[in-house]
Amino acid sequence: HGMRLTTRNVPGMGDRVQAFYLSDRVMTVSFHKYGNFFPGTGALEDIGCRTGKGYAVNLPLRDGMNDQAYEYLFKPTIEKVIEVFRPGAIVLQCGADSLTSDRIGSFNLSIKGHGECVKYVKSLGLPTLVLGGGGYSIRNVARCWAYETSVILDETLDDELPYNEYFEYYGPDFRLHIPTHPTMENQNSRSYLDELLASATETLRGLAHAPSVQMQELPPSMAVRDDDYDDDDELDERLAQRERDPDFVKPDEFYDGDRDQDRWSSWHCEF
Repeated sequence: HGMRLTTRNVPGMGDRVQAFYLSDRVMTVSFHKYGNFFPGTGALEDIGCRTGKGYAVNLPLRDGMNDQAYEYLFKPTIEKVIEVFRPGAIVLQCGADSLTSDRIGSFNLSIKGHGECVKYVKSLGLPTLVLGGGGYSIRNVARCWAYETSVILDETLDDELPYNEYFEYYGPDFRLHIPTHPTMENQNSRSYLDELLASATETLRGLAHAPSVQMQELPPSMAVRDDDYDDDDELDERLAQRERDPDFVKPDEFYDGDRDQDRWSSWHCEF
């Protein structure tokens, strides 16, 4: 008998958990920036298709998401998923592009707030595989993954970074934790978060129980062929429109070279 597997995406881009869109053997839950942003997938109404209908939960987030608002949404959503789907294992994919001051992200999460997701999932006591993810302010990605490794191992790290060959990259404060932006507006209102929670709960309510995942050869009639997709598929149309949008690529997305050290996003270094 195979394992039930649920994947979760700590907020970031919503392109990582769509691979199981047609399957009920994996419950996918994605918390991500949505809107005029790559890759354009992960709308609230994207809940899976065919056998996988109801087994994809997408929570599209707006700019300025902070620690308090994210915890308000994350924990009850995951609690409900565990209750309904009863997974045998978890794959937790941690996108660091949701951290404050990411060069192309637009959230305002602290490293501790981001790590709280890992801490909560770990507390569930299920076999868990933790993966890294996106993140475009490289120094902060390293900070985040170092901290979350310490959470997994129940270790405590000093905020003051030890000297190493990359020490200069973490100046001028040389600290593990970075400050959030004090004036950044959180566009995720309480009413909007409640709407997301209600939608996720309604999607999960339609699942009578966790599906059987016995391993067996897939019958030919169940195989997905290219011609199974309608030419006018709504999701395909939405993605195509995103690609045509001239503002789809953020100006600061690409590095100028090896010495480009996140000039756009290092506002906190000026204090």
